[in-house]
Amino acid sequence: MKKLLLALFACFTFMGMAQAAEPVDLNSATSAQLESVNGIGPAKAQAIIAYRTKNGPFKSVNDLEKVDGFGKKSVDNMRKEITVKGAAPTKADVKASDAKATATKAADVKQGQPK
Repeated sequence: MKKLLLALFACFTFMGMAQAAEPVDLNSATSAQLESVNGIGPAKAQAIIAYRTKNGPFKSVNDLEKVDGFGKKSVDNMRKEITVKGAAPTKADVKASDAKATATKAADVKQGQPK
């Protein structure tokens, strides 16, 4: 019985991680989907929806800074969890991606496991 419970727990844990891996699209996400992002609660989710209804779709993740309650730091912290599908990445998006890739590569080389 303990093994079954442990297996179920592991299954649900991995399912949660798999769902978290897919970024949330700011232009199509529901309130519930937006709230799944760290740093976005019900009020901020509604502010995002109101902003895109009034101003049209987001062109980049950086546009989130234009929504009340979001600043550069908060957007940077949630950047890996959100996306704007169909939009070309901005220079800041590319820089953040390049910095992450460089850090990963450096860590892999340091461990002697190049990718």
